[in-house]
Amino acid sequence: MRAWVLIFALFAIITQLHAYFIAIDANEEKCFFERVNLGTKLGLMFEVAEGGFLDIDVKIVGPDHKEIYKGERESSGKYTFAAHMDGTYTYCFSNKMSTMTPKMVLFTMDVAEPGTPEKADPNATASDADGQKLEEMIKELSNALTAVKHEQEYMEVRERVHRGINENTNSRVVIWAVFEAVVLVAMTAGQVFYLKRFFEVRRVV
Repeated sequence: MRAWVLIFALFAIITQLHAYFIAIDANEEKCFFERVNLGTKLGLMFEVAEGGFLDIDVKIVGPDHKEIYKGERESSGKYTFAAHMDGTYTYCFSNKMSTMTPKMVLFTMDVAEPGTPEKADPNATASDADGQKLEEMIKELSNALTAVKHEQEYMEVRERVHRGINENTNSRVVIWAVFEAVVLVAMTAGQVFYLKRFFEVRRVV
């Protein structure tokens, strides 16, 4: 029975994990907050999906107002760290370098609470020990599935960004080819008209 409870808890945890899309206007900064305890593992994964040169400024600040991480004009990134003290940690995305173009950003924030070691029970049976091992294995599986889920979301956004770039490049190539064809036809018609007029003038003379 305990195993089924742990498995249900595992899937409940997985279903609560989400990625977020946010729109950041030009010359704007948006921040998000996470209150955790000492030793908690925090992770940030982000990807700029649309806008400008697909770049954004990223900053992580601790409860003591010290910068933990700072990146400028980054298109994507992944950063993991452990909380060095209790308090609220701040994640900020800044588009202040842009004066006109808004940005669309996908990001996820992972929070892994530190495990509390259990005291050894001298009266514990073999089934209790097996249950503890099963619980540890389920926690490891949960972390692995979370990492896979986030990696899939990351690859999905990258595929979308690259597909957009390819489609945009292809449309520009087609437009340029049509423009070249129109110019070539216009030049050909102009040359024919000019030569015809030139010979008509000579015949009159």
